[in-house]
Amino acid sequence: MDFENSASFKRRGLLKAGAAAGVSSLVLPQVSWGASETPVKIGMIDPRTGVYAPAGHNEIIGATMAVDEINKKGGILGRPVQLLVEDDNSLPGPAVSKAQKLVAEDKVNFLMGTVNSAASESLSQFALQHEMLFVDTGGHADDVTGSKCHWTTFRTCSTTWMLTAGDFETLFKKFGKKWFFIVPDYAFGHALYKDYMIQLKKAGGQAAGHALAPLGTTDFSSYLIRARAAKPDVLICLQAGDDLVNLLKQAVQFGLDKQMAIAGALQEMEVLQALPKAALLGWWTFEWYWNQPGVPHVADFVTAVKKRTGGKVPTARTWFGYATAHAIAMAANNAKSLDSLKVVKALEGMELPPDVALQPGKVYYRAGDHQMMANMFPGYVPKDASYPNLFKVAEVVPSEKIALSPAAAGCKMTYPS
Repeated sequence: MDFENSASFKRRGLLKAGAAAGVSSLVLPQVSWGASETPVKIGMIDPRTGVYAPAGHNEIIGATMAVDEINKKGGILGRPVQLLVEDDNSLPGPAVSKAQKLVAEDKVNFLMGTVNSAASESLSQFALQHEMLFVDTGGHADDVTGSKCHWTTFRTCSTTWMLTAGDFETLFKKFGKKWFFIVPDYAFGHALYKDYMIQLKKAGGQAAGHALAPLGTTDFSSYLIRARAAKPDVLICLQAGDDLVNLLKQAVQFGLDKQMAIAGALQEMEVLQALPKAALLGWWTFEWYWNQPGVPHVADFVTAVKKRTGGKVPTARTWFGYATAHAIAMAANNAKSLDSLKVVKALEGMELPPDVALQPGKVYYRAGDHQMMANMFPGYVPKDASYPNLFKVAEVVPSEKIALSPAAAGCKMTYPS
């Protein structure tokens, strides 16, 4: 794993020790402080196993980098920051049990993490019950900052609506109005499908059908046979992680790329890196991309990540972890408190500085629903793509232009009296 090569892990040897003992948690690095300094603890729940392990792995790298930087600048309220990571196996049940451990046993001050949207929703409810700040790094389902929004929860990644709105118009105009969907059968997939369908119907298009595939599906044959029989203009693949890798490989083996356009909402470097050359194709939306010429600080961030990972460029997931940890620290320092309500108030409307935002325009957490307003990066996989140039950004779309308002998303925020 890439973060085994980081200087912090080499210093402490924690990764090997934890693996040898079969331990599921990691205590990530902190600088040397006085023995009397009580650390501020951030609990991070992310997959290191399961379907979304590569995404979780990179979120951990980003958060680790941020904590190192935060500690070098004096920590939170003059105290060292400690990042405690728990593996949720890409599932909601383990996510909640690990959160219970972090709160009851490890006494963390704040929570962050998740990739699986169902895990995000479960942890959001858990955080509300414990009146503790939770920042969802990578679970996208609209409800998290929509109809199930809570004062304790913020989100750094985009909503499913933003992901679909980011490339809908391009897909519809470029490839046609008849779409077939292969949908992961849980919160994330259902939300993406619903959002695309709203836009498809409004534009006068039609769904040729859809198939629900369980999380962790390895054989997509039956779904691809249905898609081929429907003869759509576009095959919309809504999977993520290892599921999308398997789906795209099999779609090409079935020859569907010669019969219809292949596209979707979310695409990530973690998926593209795992694909054979023949399956590198399609039009998608990225949430952050490493190659942003002329944008301040991005090149420095890329260089720093490459030093930690043996030459690999950062992904959107790396940025999610990095930006989230920095945001929590900035909000706590601005609030001059570790009280979650005070930190929440400091985080509402807070704009990330350019060296953390790492993209054009204003990047901030919207006060009305606690959703990050950043950018979408729709585009396509170029012909003969090779690492690290696996994606071509067609345009940069500010989230504010396409995001639903808090009211339209169904968010009614209430606070403790």
